[in-house]
Amino acid sequence: MGHDDAIRVVLYSHDSQGLGHLRRNLALAHHLADHLPAVTGRGVSGLVVTGLTPDHGFRLPSGFDWLTLPGVAKTDLGYGPRSLGVDTDSLRTVRSHVLDAALLALGPDLVVIDRHPYGVWHELRTPLHHLRLAHPGARVVLGLREVLDSPDAAAAEWVRLGDPGEMRRLVDQVWVYGDPAVHDPVATAEIPPGMHDRVRYTGYLARGRRLLDHSAHEPSSPFILTTAGGGSDGHALLRTAARMTPPAGHEHIVVTGPQLDRSAFEAVREAAAPRTRVHRSWPGLSHQIAAASAVISMGGYNTVCEILDTSTPALVVPRERPRLEQLIRARALSDVGAVELLRLGDLDSAALSRWSHGAVRRRVERHRVDGTGLQTVPLLAARLLGHDEERCAPRPPALTPHPLSSSPASGRTRP
Repeated sequence: MGHDDAIRVVLYSHDSQGLGHLRRNLALAHHLADHLPAVTGRGVSGLVVTGLTPDHGFRLPSGFDWLTLPGVAKTDLGYGPRSLGVDTDSLRTVRSHVLDAALLALGPDLVVIDRHPYGVWHELRTPLHHLRLAHPGARVVLGLREVLDSPDAAAAEWVRLGDPGEMRRLVDQVWVYGDPAVHDPVATAEIPPGMHDRVRYTGYLARGRRLLDHSAHEPSSPFILTTAGGGSDGHALLRTAARMTPPAGHEHIVVTGPQLDRSAFEAVREAAAPRTRVHRSWPGLSHQIAAASAVISMGGYNTVCEILDTSTPALVVPRERPRLEQLIRARALSDVGAVELLRLGDLDSAALSRWSHGAVRRRVERHRVDGTGLQTVPLLAARLLGHDEERCAPRPPALTPHPLSSSPASGRTRP
């Protein structure tokens, strides 16, 4: 399978805050590179587009490279330049022109856009139109978390995107990275009616994530793990958790995330109780979640997926501002017994101590939640690109429907 015949893939995320968008697209890139050749007979090459400068912990699959855009950051007035000393209009123009040039020169077969169909400031709108004209065979996918926000907030976002007919002309499918029996964004009206026929459910992007993560040394004694993802908005949870008393015979490892600012990190470290260690990062975190006696976390999509691929008891303390996404996710997963939920208003060190003392004596069975999204995506991609249905149809054992998701949702499909 030579490079000339390779399927060309572009995975875009705008990356304004946190590492979730980048980590999700990177996991997809690895599984497309590893599994798409088996169902198409062609190799895979492509670009992972990001607004963050990836560190050495983010490993690309063979045949892929980074396209790093000048960064954006959230401000009180919306998005603005993260570092570049230009105004917002200039930054948008630079990012949009880079994207336009990349799409036209590469001529991708498949473009997967994470969460925001036109990107930040609609920077992808014109490049997608140009791609349609220059490479009409290209297929464009909008990849969505299973929870967007409250229905009213999600509806307002779609309205701000403008003409729904334009969206249908530019986006061929919508991949929902979740299990509709846990949370269905079509049923909750988080996805507008005009796109319902484009929706395909993948299952959570959970199973197989640890294959992409470097394992690291684990403590010699049992441990409790607290993690806040990238850490940019986890200070309240981290500081409170650091003060809790770990169960007897257990260490407590608090991983703040690399984006927690220096003063907040020092405050968490100073608050640490005995037998508690505080780190900015811990290589192989998905392995550590699996090895932990119990885990306390926020409700971000990627961390939850890493939890779903384990039997580790989990207490989720979701962020509730500025979006309700994490709270909605935590409630839905709590309702099916996959995690336990603690609201921020009830957060204190004593509550965390009580929970952890009970949690270390049990494990959690999560097989009823469909976590096979990373295995499903290559099959969806092959079908979308027109490869033989019979070749793409067989589902390996890992893709057997789970009891919670065995009933098809009306009008929507799964591979």
